Amino acid sequence: MPLQAPARDPQLIQIVNSALADAFQKSAKWLACKPGCSQCCVGVFAINQVDAIRLRKGLADLEQQDPDRAARIRERVKASVARLSPEFPGDTTTGLLNDDDSDAACKHWDDYANDETCPVLDPEKGTCDLYESRPIICRTFGPALMSEDELGHCELCYVGATDEEVAALEMHPDPDHLEEALVKELEETTGAKGETIIAFALKAALSL
Repeated sequence: MPLQAPARDPQLIQIVNSALADAFQKSAKWLACKPGCSQCCVGVFAINQVDAIRLRKGLADLEQQDPDRAARIRERVKASVARLSPEFPGDTTTGLLNDDDSDAACKHWDDYANDETCPVLDPEKGTCDLYESRPIICRTFGPALMSEDELGHCELCYVGATDEEVAALEMHPDPDHLEEALVKELEETTGAKGETIIAFALKAALSL
């Protein structure tokens, strides 16, 4: 039986989505994010196991609602996994990334698959085929956000804004650190741990 996301995952999504809506209301004139803008969908990035479960559930639901679109995702996932596997910085069987913070490993990760398009992206429309199930990082990328003690945002956003203007519009998507708690809860209850990437998270649902 597929792993289930923690019961409070919908609560996390609601909190993050509310913060995102607030950020768009306050930063509307500075944000370039809109359907068809998919720069942030190019290049791999790490996601946690709660994200991975949510994506797989989203694909399973889509297979019931729109099997043709789901089939296209499956084909893109297969192709992406084939391209990514030779240099994958982790275990291609489990899809888990190496837990290695050495300089060499960090450099490999920084240089890895920066031109790889997310397999969930519809290449014709430039929109996400699993939008409602997307990882938290996908929901929060764009607006000004503090990460590792540094305020960052998409390079297409806040063009012409001063540092002070950007700082005043900082987004707080998960103030109570619920995502961290859910990742820990999942690990403690199921043993599922470690980070992966979207292609390998969905590979697990395809019996590749």
